[in-house]
Amino acid sequence: LETQESERPPDFIPVYTPALNGREEKYVLDAVRSGWISSLGKYVTRFEDQFADFCGVAHGISVANGTVALHLALHALGIGPGDEVIVPSLTFVATANAVRYTGATPVFADVDPDTWCMDVEDVVRRITPRTRALLPVHLYGHPAPMPELNALADRHNLLVIEDAAEAHGAAIDGRRMGSWGR
Repeated sequence: LETQESERPPDFIPVYTPALNGREEKYVLDAVRSGWISSLGKYVTRFEDQFADFCGVAHGISVANGTVALHLALHALGIGPGDEVIVPSLTFVATANAVRYTGATPVFADVDPDTWCMDVEDVVRRITPRTRALLPVHLYGHPAPMPELNALADRHNLLVIEDAAEAHGAAIDGRRMGSWGR
């Protein structure tokens, strides 16, 4: 059920208020009337292509939600039972759940108190022979320290999968979040 503005407590501060002030209604109705409301269709392909361009990557694939995206990325990279994936201790539970869906074990690293993103020094302490990947989360628009995490991953032959769901448009040195991982 939709929550009405008047039902919210007076001190309620939303994480984000959607900006629906363009052609969204027209496009939704066009998609519904055409019958292309899932899987394929001109809007899905257009979104994937334009979002990939926006992020500065070669390809984009849309899925139902961020949890599915992380699960598919981990699975495609062969993460599974017996593997460990280092995740930040402060994130939405879906990050750790996606790791568990593959049969791997999430290992929680501390976060930097200023950005609330992975603390590289603590990640170093958490690496074991079973560690296969790092899964940094760019939280509330703050980019995780990707140059340092990628250098660390290179030194230890680890994969990097980003959870960039909360940082679309954020960048480090002109490189957008979502383009740093595998």
